[in-house]
Amino acid sequence: MAHSKATDASHDADDRALDKRFWLLVVGAIGVVYGDIGTSPLYAFREAVRAASGGGATSSEAVFGVLSLIFWALVLIVTLKYVIVLLRADNKGEGGTFALMALGLTVAKRTSPLLLGLGVAGASFFYGDAVLTPAISVLSAVEGLMLVSPVFERWVVPLALVIIVALFAVQSRGTARVAQFFGPLTVVWFLMLGGGGLAHVVDNPTVLAALNPWYGLGFLVSHGLLGLTVFGFVFLAVTGAEALYADLGHFGRKPIQVAWVGFVFPALMLNYMGQGALVLEDASTLDNPFYRLYPEWALVPMVILATAATVVASQAVITGAFSLARQAIQLGLLPRFAVRHTSEEMAGQIYLPRVNWLLLIGVVFTVITFKSSSNLASAYGVSVTATLVINSLVAFFVLWKYWRWPLWKVAALMVPLLVVELTFFAANAMKFFEGAWFPVFVAAVLGLIMFTWMRGYGILSRMTRRDETELDWLVRRLEAKPPARVPGTAVFLSADVNAAPTALMHNLKHNRVLHERNVVLSISTDTSKPRVARHERVHIDRSNEMFTRVVATYGFMESPNIPKILEGCRRKDLNIDIGATSFFLSRRSLRPSSKSEMPRWQTRLFIWLTRTAEDATTYFRIPTDRVVEVGTQVAI
Repeated sequence: MAHSKATDASHDADDRALDKRFWLLVVGAIGVVYGDIGTSPLYAFREAVRAASGGGATSSEAVFGVLSLIFWALVLIVTLKYVIVLLRADNKGEGGTFALMALGLTVAKRTSPLLLGLGVAGASFFYGDAVLTPAISVLSAVEGLMLVSPVFERWVVPLALVIIVALFAVQSRGTARVAQFFGPLTVVWFLMLGGGGLAHVVDNPTVLAALNPWYGLGFLVSHGLLGLTVFGFVFLAVTGAEALYADLGHFGRKPIQVAWVGFVFPALMLNYMGQGALVLEDASTLDNPFYRLYPEWALVPMVILATAATVVASQAVITGAFSLARQAIQLGLLPRFAVRHTSEEMAGQIYLPRVNWLLLIGVVFTVITFKSSSNLASAYGVSVTATLVINSLVAFFVLWKYWRWPLWKVAALMVPLLVVELTFFAANAMKFFEGAWFPVFVAAVLGLIMFTWMRGYGILSRMTRRDETELDWLVRRLEAKPPARVPGTAVFLSADVNAAPTALMHNLKHNRVLHERNVVLSISTDTSKPRVARHERVHIDRSNEMFTRVVATYGFMESPNIPKILEGCRRKDLNIDIGATSFFLSRRSLRPSSKSEMPRWQTRLFIWLTRTAEDATTYFRIPTDRVVEVGTQVAI
């Protein structure tokens, strides 16, 4: 009996621990996942109603139409598409554009190039979003100071720049320590959003009639081109939705779903409805309806809180940019950029110096060029809508081919969503010359870089394979005429364990010696998995006595680590003492060839990209005092 009670008590304690962890994940999801979409009330309603008014007096038709469109956009795009459908399309628990693409590639045949192209395009547009989000979020928050006193107007841009530079400057320290404050801070932010809006909804409950979809549809139908323009600004309320899927691996499906349905969505709609009720009562408040929801004494605290919230939103997109860049490197879409791990406990906490400073330059340029959140509103949206459309196209394929849904069922779900998203995209594309050109330009540059890297690396790989010698053939030659053997272990890095590495051939040619133990190590990426289990990481082939072949496989969200690979070898009875091992690497110096398969400008771009790559010693974490590099010159 006593044992039974003790067991029950133990189960109760475990349940409480699980409940506590679940709600901590919910709070964390509120902070990280919804940080971006949570700052949309600062500018989305204002810009949409301004556009709906067409430069004239603000009408109730415009307010009700905009509120209705915002509500149903959040229901269809965020709730239905992401929260209900895409969160179930996980790749080993991970989400995001590349994770979805990788899921599709597992069943794709002839469509593989198309899926890869969509993945590259989606990633490129994400970086357009990553440049604009910190700029518009911080600017919109700091602009609240102008309501305190007009004297602050000339300080908005300088103060925004200071905040942005400080944000990017601390990235190298990692977000592990800061992340624990994101959730509680954003919870307070959403409580203030909901509370500020609720007070005005109570004063004017007729605004709730905007939940009727006919107000939104009627406005679109009756206003033609203006309606489409307004639709583009309405989309500002949805920006940040893609983070739901991208951050799936960090928090899990249920916490993200509970956070949205039970807290974030109600808080957002209460705020939007409150802004609508306020503008219906006093049209002059449209200059900044968000901050006018609150009494004058609360303006400064709300500006401080809004600024903190925008920093959280910006941090989330910056972290996403780091993660996406690492995935692109592993998938062979970008050169080896330096990846720094900022936390021993959290593998996802990484810092990429080059990506960080390039983003900073882009954000600073954006703030100086556009100067206000209203000007940026025209630019913001194209990159996000493009990402949403791309995700929907890839999801269509995954639901059809991977989940094996009937085609009619997939079409019934995804086609209406695609129609809505393509309409959003068209509406935002109309603002091309008003600023939307900028994220398109950023995406085009990133897409060109990734395409050039893939093409150039493919050409280089074919040239390398053509000149390589088969390892089995070399073994037979060495058995017939054995070279001098020296003590120790030599590890030769190679893209193909069946080919004799260039460094090995040069070592035999010039030094005429071979180590007692020789390991040919190949590091590959499984493009279908975000992570590879530790026991599946290392595969060892001891088919001949002269060379041991080792293949280490990583997922597209992992960073290779040679010391840990050697630990995995020891667990499989291949003991390699790293202190008594020499690592032989091949370093290729590229020069343009008159017979290049690429245009001359693209060849030069590829060569420049190879020079920006981090050296293999640092990237693979090889002890620097154990490395021998052999250089070769290649005309490409």
